[in-house]
This record gives sequence, C-alpha cells and structure tokens, in this order.
Amino acid sequence: MTEVFASLMGGFATAAQPVNLFVAFVGVLVGTIIGMLPGIGPINGIAILIPITFALGLEPTAMLILFAGIYYGSQYGNSISTILLNVPGTASSVATALDGYEMAKQGRGGPALAISAIASFVGGTLSVIGLMLFAPLLARWAISFGPAEYFVLMIFTFTTLSALTGRHFVKGLVSTALGLGVAMVGLDVTNVARFTFGQMRLFDGFDFVVVTIGLFAVSEVLVLVEGTRRGEAALLKMGRVMITAKEFTSSIWVMVRSSILGFAVGVLPGAGATIASFMAYTVEQRLVDRHSTFGTGDHRGVAAPEAANNAAVSGALIPLLTLGIPGSGTTAVILGALLALNLSPGPLFLTRNPDLFWSLVASMYIGNVMLLVLNLPLVGVFVRILLVPRWVLVPTVVVIAYVAVYSATSSSFDLLAMTAFGVIGYFMRKMHFPLAPVILAVVLGPLMEINFRRALSLSDGDYGIFASSPLVLGLWALVVVSLLLPLVFRRRRPAVAEAPERPEA
Repeated sequence: MTEVFASLMGGFATAAQPVNLFVAFVGVLVGTIIGMLPGIGPINGIAILIPITFALGLEPTAMLILFAGIYYGSQYGNSISTILLNVPGTASSVATALDGYEMAKQGRGGPALAISAIASFVGGTLSVIGLMLFAPLLARWAISFGPAEYFVLMIFTFTTLSALTGRHFVKGLVSTALGLGVAMVGLDVTNVARFTFGQMRLFDGFDFVVVTIGLFAVSEVLVLVEGTRRGEAALLKMGRVMITAKEFTSSIWVMVRSSILGFAVGVLPGAGATIASFMAYTVEQRLVDRHSTFGTGDHRGVAAPEAANNAAVSGALIPLLTLGIPGSGTTAVILGALLALNLSPGPLFLTRNPDLFWSLVASMYIGNVMLLVLNLPLVGVFVRILLVPRWVLVPTVVVIAYVAVYSATSSSFDLLAMTAFGVIGYFMRKMHFPLAPVILAVVLGPLMEINFRRALSLSDGDYGIFASSPLVLGLWALVVVSLLLPLVFRRRRPAVAEAPERPEA
C-alpha cells in the first residue's frame, strides 16, 4: 500500500504540471460540451481530436489525460441535454431521462442537474480508487497470458459486445466481420498485399481515425441533416442548481452502491456505461423505491445511473491498459491512439510506463474536482450552448472532421474514404447495425492476427494450442456463454452497442 501511495504522489507531481493541468481542464470542458450536444458523443470528439493532438505534438501523458477527461466529462455532459431536452446524447444517458426529465417538467431541472453533477463526482472518484488498486493486480495476473490466450480473449470481446446488442445480436456479429474485413486491407505481417485491388494507396490499409470519423461523425452529420425537418425540442426551465440536505443524505448510499456496480460492470469487456446505468437504476429501484416514485421524478433515479456510468469509465480503462482489450467504441479509439504512439497496452504497460499510468490516475482525481467546480456554477452557460441551431452545428462538425483528417494525413484519398465510410455508417444506422463492433474489430483485428500467428508458430502449426491450458478453455467457455446470452434474454430490450447513436426520446 505504501508503494501505491508513493506512486500516486509521483503521479500528482506530474499531473500538477501546468501543461497537464491545462490539458485536464480542456478535456473535461470539451467533454462536457461534446456530451451535451446531442449526437456528437465521446467517440466523435476523441477521434476528431487525435490528428489535431498529433499535429500539436502533445506528449503521450498529456494526450491520454486529454482523452480520459473527454471520456468521463462527456458522461456528465450527456445529462444536461437528457434532463432539459429529454434527448440523451448517448445510450448510457437513457436511464437518467426516466426521472431527470420528469424532474425538469416539474420545474426541478436545476436540482436534477445538481444531483447529476454530485453523483458523477462520487462515481468518478470512487472508480478512480478502484482503478488505482485493481489495475496493478490485474496486470500481474495478465502476465500469464500467452498469444493463444490473447487470441481467444479478443474473440470473447467481440462476442460479448455483439451479445449486448440484444435482438440485433446477428447484426452485431456482421458488424464485427465488417470491421475485421476492413482491418485486413493492406500488407499483412509478411508484407503480402490483401484486398488492395492493385491500388498503392491501400497498401497501408485504412487509418483507424479515417474509419472512426467516417462511421461516427460523418454518418451522424447525415442523421442530423435528416432530422432537422422534425423541429427542435423545447428547453425546459432549469431553476436553481442546488439540492437540499435531505435529498443529498437520501441519495448518498445510492451513489456509493451504483459507483461500485458501475465500476465492476465497466471492467467487463463489451459492457460499458450503458449496461452499468440501466443495472444501477434497476437495482436501486428494487432496493429503495418503496413508494413507486421511480419514473415520476425521483432524484435517486438520477443519482443511480449518473454515478454508475461515470464509474464505468474508469472500470473500462482497466482491461484497456492491462490487457490491451477495449470494452467499448470509445476505449477502442483511445487504444488506436496509443498504438499510433507506439505504446502497447498490456500486462507490462504499467511496468514500462509507470509515470504515464499514475499521472493518468492522479489527473482523473483532479479532473473530477474540476468537473464539479465547472458544472455547478457554469451549468447555465452550458445550457445556452444547447440552443445552437443545427444549421450552425452540422457544418461546424463537418469542417472540423475534414480539416482534422487532412491535417494528419494530407491525403485527399483519405477524405474520400472517410466520406464513403460515413455513407456506410449512415445506412448501417438506418438498418440498426451497431457501429461500435466495427471500430473494435478495426483496432483489434491486426493484434488478433499477430497473436494467432504467434500461437501457431510456438506450436509448430498445431491448432491444439488454442485448447491447451485451463485459462484458454475457460475463455472459450466465456465465448460460448456470450453467444448463448442473446437466446436466454432475447425478449429483453436491447440498447448497448448502438451507442453513440441517439435513441428516440
């Protein structure tokens, strides 16, 4: 414990440097605005900023602090549009709308936003403690993973994310297959060209930033353009952004329990903030809703999902950093950025990059305080941003996306490819094909192939290596379970892997 405390103090020394403090502030501020604007989401925000941060020459530590700030900052930003407009920015905020919007309709939008900010702070802070304590333990355990174990673990990640799409399970698998197909374009590890059709520009494959911005940002712009004819939602009156002592005391244990649950769910590959928020809401409804007030404007119905979805962010960073396995579209984009910096998350990541890891942990403590200080007094300013008309918002997103990609690649071909992926993403949304598995497969596809080849090389071509240890067999069992889950719960309402698509409110 003394070693952990010493490492954390070293992390605070790095995170407190002016550059890193500024980056953390920018991250949570931009994350709040991105999460608040319906349809943008953390995936789009981080993907657009990746080439910009490369162009600015940010250090890896500062870049990771920035992306983490955007990630957990966006979770609170989602609650603003959810509570006041009943328009969840991502699927993880749908549970917040059940009581948050009802509070706003009753003229209690301010207290709803206040409890959301406090719950986000509690969830974020407790989950950072979990990240600090459990990430090193999981990293030490993960050292026993070999190439066969990693290969099966990646299959488990794909099947889990697809399983969580509910009735769209088969479409989730199709999306994963599409992503793997995109990842195979270009030269393989033996420098053999695949699916290039003789085009030299395809020898390097598709850059994951081009694919991500195309699938999410460009397709979202097309959806926004289509939706402008439906009119804008009415902004409800907010009232004073504060809660009573009674409201706080009655919800504090709701926040604590939901934070623990959200963190645990976030650690699971493919689960993420959406599952965490719905589970927390359901659990607390059964535990504390003795008078059936959930769904009618109960502040505890806001506290539970908000604490859970913020806690899930830190939980999701554990498999990302210690196993190199992203559990969501957002962490997949962050993984892609780390790989572009020649940083390979995995069991040795914490050993090889201790300063980076502990600086990230310390910055998340600082960032959560910044979020609380920012959002309680300045929420009125943020609310005015919601009034930006779509005829301004849509072209702005388009310009930023295209300038960001061109500044990074200086390739008009990449702009055309991004546009093509945007059209593909638009039609996938219309046909309810989830987009997150595509990005996950694009990022993990090359790593999956490398581990597959390494495993066969170690076994002299014997495929039995993929069933040669209890750990591999246990992972295969998890794969089977994840494939059977949709059959068991096929009547339950799905929600997950279509984030950050905007649910109909």
